[in-house]
Amino acid sequence: MRKIYSLLSALILSIVIGCTPEKKEEKTVMQENSKKKEVVYQVFTRLFGNTNTTNKPWGTIEENGVGKFNDFTDKALSEIKDLGVTHIWYTGVPHHDVIRDYTEFGISNDDPDVVKGRAGSPYAVKDYYNVNPDLAVNVNNRLQEFEELIERSHKADLKVIIDIVPNHVARNYEGLTNPEGTKDFGADDDTTLEYDVNNNFYYVPNNAFEVPDFENGYKPLGGEKNPLSDGKFDENPAKWTGNGSRAPKPSFYDWYETVKVNYGVSPDGKKDFDELPVGFENEDYKKHFEFWQDKTVPNSWIKFRDIALYWLDKGVDGFRFDMAEMVPVEFWSYLNSNIKMKNPDAFLLAEVYNPSLYRDYIKKGKMDYLYDKVQLYDTIKHVMQGYGLTDNIPQIQEDLKDIEHNMLHFLENHDEQRIASPEFAGNALKGKPAMVVSTTISTAPTMVYFGQEFGEDGSENPGFGSPSRTSIFDYVGVPSLQRWVNDKKFDGGQSTKEEKSLRDFYKRLLNFTINSDALMGEYQDIHQFNREHTEWYNEKVLSFVRYSDDEKLIIISNFNAENEYGFELQIPTDIIKKWNLKGGEYQFKDQLYNEYSSTLIVENNKAKIRIDVKPLESFILKLQ
Repeated sequence: MRKIYSLLSALILSIVIGCTPEKKEEKTVMQENSKKKEVVYQVFTRLFGNTNTTNKPWGTIEENGVGKFNDFTDKALSEIKDLGVTHIWYTGVPHHDVIRDYTEFGISNDDPDVVKGRAGSPYAVKDYYNVNPDLAVNVNNRLQEFEELIERSHKADLKVIIDIVPNHVARNYEGLTNPEGTKDFGADDDTTLEYDVNNNFYYVPNNAFEVPDFENGYKPLGGEKNPLSDGKFDENPAKWTGNGSRAPKPSFYDWYETVKVNYGVSPDGKKDFDELPVGFENEDYKKHFEFWQDKTVPNSWIKFRDIALYWLDKGVDGFRFDMAEMVPVEFWSYLNSNIKMKNPDAFLLAEVYNPSLYRDYIKKGKMDYLYDKVQLYDTIKHVMQGYGLTDNIPQIQEDLKDIEHNMLHFLENHDEQRIASPEFAGNALKGKPAMVVSTTISTAPTMVYFGQEFGEDGSENPGFGSPSRTSIFDYVGVPSLQRWVNDKKFDGGQSTKEEKSLRDFYKRLLNFTINSDALMGEYQDIHQFNREHTEWYNEKVLSFVRYSDDEKLIIISNFNAENEYGFELQIPTDIIKKWNLKGGEYQFKDQLYNEYSSTLIVENNKAKIRIDVKPLESFILKLQ
């Protein structure tokens, strides 16, 4: 849900990298609740267990199939855990709009004119107190089936994350199983007013909503006839659209399937709630919780607090918050401190794409983690595509060093193109050096998107949207994953040799990261030093060291897909002193495949180690 930001990413990146960073406070290496690295496996829940390979554009469940909660068997979860995963993010769990008739279960039909795709966007939530009926074997027991999945996940030693989308809800929000005393969003709104602090929505008084004019030949359901697909949707007065459009007739490019939630910010930007005192960013979540106890907060704040606490009671261990920067930071202080009081170890991850807001949302908003998209992801993507330089990466770590632990790293997610797609890198192997860098350069968690470990290319065209991203809007099979699922044996029985090899790489790398002391310790760049002093070392290679008292690592990655490089990698004198290495020879061995080793020679306060690195190869060299 970051479409409106995608065009700004390159501009923001150039500004961030081009600026001289302000002096930052020294990072806190060992975080209170994170002794080892964490790895999040994002899985699009309805696609994981689908073994149907038809992939008909706009296909129904009957035609294209759908995965269920029950497809995450003990065997499946054990294999995910063994990949090197600590947390599993089940994407698309809350009940969102879908184009399927569930009226026999008391669920109203959804209108194709305001639903993207046939299976619907997981970010147009219709009922926060229940789950997507598509995912249940028995629709009446859908919530229980998810609760059983939470139990199985915990049994497999996996923490569970689900989405909460505070900025917007589906246009036809309708809670069917609300806890006693809970009212739906908008139930008590004064719809004669554009804005009231306790209205849940913003309105366009005296104007009815109009369906946008569809463009580029788009037709709901691909043009299939549907009783509700008539170019109309009953909403009077019209509400503001999810991305902030105030027009009663939004654009086709607006988030027209959703309506924006009101957090007590008036249309002219005035905040009708208390703001945090100066310096409060330095207080812990307990102090933030205490601060809000005697404050009157807007009704929408309370509704989302109750939703989060409801899911914590169900056993959920954390949340991924969609488009967090579109919601005021004070709300996050309120919500996240409430969450942490109930579960201090809750995993709180958010989308924030404006680097100037990072520290506010971490320190004031009490977020654990933000996507490192605009800086590290965008920069590494350019290197993988062949025109970016590794020279730009160390500066990012310097700029973020005071919050490096809080910037979650990824190379794929549901919003981004698949690495193997022609639109990204065209070759899944180009992700290997990038994954080594992404997982080892900081103490931050790593996220992997399901199918990434097999080199999934996202080439299917199932309906809404276009290839390069696995569809989140329609029923579709994910071919490389399906070969591994192997009729729900989850053993890779149909995987190709290349897919098995790539998954083995991910398994080796991720398991190393979650067991390494050094990766929760210190970082130091040696790239720039070697660019200046080492012959044959170049802008397609990256190197740095990570170390703790008990583990010393030299990490080298070659992003070039054609050329092998050999050079005498030099280790700066200050590192040799920190590592307390005297004159002599020291053996280093690669921890990924345990095949490559080399000798560090220390003499006359200088140190060098011979490196011969093949195309797209990386080494995690550990002092023996």
